[in-house]
Amino acid sequence: MDVEIIIKPKFYVLGKEGSTEEGKDIVRSLWKDVDNHFDELEEFAVKTEGKPAGFWGIMSDLSRSYKPWEENFTKGLYLAGVECREDAEKQGWVKWTVPGAEYICIRCEDSYPFQAGLDYLKHHGLVMVGAAYDFTDPNTSSSYIYYPVRKLAGSESN
Repeated sequence: MDVEIIIKPKFYVLGKEGSTEEGKDIVRSLWKDVDNHFDELEEFAVKTEGKPAGFWGIMSDLSRSYKPWEENFTKGLYLAGVECREDAEKQGWVKWTVPGAEYICIRCEDSYPFQAGLDYLKHHGLVMVGAAYDFTDPNTSSSYIYYPVRKLAGSESN
C-alpha cells in the first residue's frame, strides 16, 4: 500500500452535490454530470501545467460539518468537482470550502482501499478528524483517498 503524509491548507471545490439519501448510485451520477458539463467549470479550476490541479470527491456528514459519513460510512453528502479559485461561483454548481488538514494519503491501485486505509490508521494509532476525500490527479490519472488526521489551525471551512 502506497502511503504518504500530505499537509493541505483550506481549499475550494466547485461541483455537483448529492446525498446518499438520493440512492446508492449518487456518486457515479454526480461524476457523470461533472464529466458531461466540465466545460462550464474549466475556467474556475486551479491549474498546474495547464491542467486542473485536481478532481475531488468531498464527503461530509448530513450536517455539512465535514465529519465522516454516518451509519458505518453509508450516509452523507458528496460533492464531485474540481479544485477551484476562492472567488469561483457558477449558477447550478455548488462550492464547498474544505478545511485544511494533515492527511494520510493512500493511492488507489487496483481497488478502492477505503477499509485498508481505516485499518492503517488504527494500526498506527491515528484517528480521522473529519471525512475522507477522493482525489484524482489529472496529470497522472492516479486516484487517492485522503484521510484527515489533524486539523490545521486557522483553516476552518467558513
